[in-house]
Amino acid sequence: RPPSPLVWRSVLFFVALHLLSVLGLIRALTAAHWLTSLFGIACYAIGGMGVTAGAHRLWSHRSYSARLPLRVLLMLMYTMAGQNHIYEWARDHRLHHRHSETDADPHNASRGFFFAHCGWLVLRKHPEVRRQGAKTDLSDLLADPVVMFQKRYYLPLAVLVCFAVPTVVPWYFWGESLTNAFLISVLKYVMTLHCTWLVNSAAHMWGMHPYDRHISPAENAAVALSAFGEGWHNYHHSFPWDYKTAELPGYGANLTTAFIDLCSRLGLAHSLKTVPADVVERRAARNGDGSYRKR
Repeated sequence: RPPSPLVWRSVLFFVALHLLSVLGLIRALTAAHWLTSLFGIACYAIGGMGVTAGAHRLWSHRSYSARLPLRVLLMLMYTMAGQNHIYEWARDHRLHHRHSETDADPHNASRGFFFAHCGWLVLRKHPEVRRQGAKTDLSDLLADPVVMFQKRYYLPLAVLVCFAVPTVVPWYFWGESLTNAFLISVLKYVMTLHCTWLVNSAAHMWGMHPYDRHISPAENAAVALSAFGEGWHNYHHSFPWDYKTAELPGYGANLTTAFIDLCSRLGLAHSLKTVPADVVERRAARNGDGSYRKR
């Protein structure tokens, strides 16, 4: 199969981003106010949580329901991550689950680490991705005014929330230079991208398979820690409707679950879907690699 042609606009965009992020790291370590670095970490966490609790667990999988104020908040948080609009993110993710590790999977891990990590974003989509994508039911997203608002105004929203706010706040409140603040905002953005991409690459290649040894997604603690609980990937692909995306007790390696639980207690989230313990145990006994331990 001949390789897909490069999308040079995307290649140049990512090269420029990474060069600027290196400058941002240097500024963060040598010249920037410590509050600017701290604020950058906070923005990374906000954007990352917008991806995991919003685009992934809410809009892609409908693993819980959110009231309008929370949906608006999650939309803004996700926009800070700058990973295209929710509609496209959820469409690609639904394709990924339905056709995992096939030509219809947008970031097919069987094509190698680099392709699954970020190469899929700089290559033209496989024809099967487009074909199956056109068949994917997205009616729930089309009916959500928050998703459609963000889709319509994504570019100005992303410029404002992903870059302008993280740049202006340090400049206005503690006198950081605009150059330092902007470069560190780019660093934040690139870090968020890579932590999300690791779920598609590393968590599909390395780790145990306690729930299903027949699929490539694996339990990867390092990815879970960097991506707020999204690295427990063998469980997630076995039970994609579980809002926790994991069976582990506690919140230490699953901060997204803690966030959703807090929103539930505040009355902002409801109808949280989980998997009965006996169903998990039977799946692990039938298909697991023997590493499963009863919780």
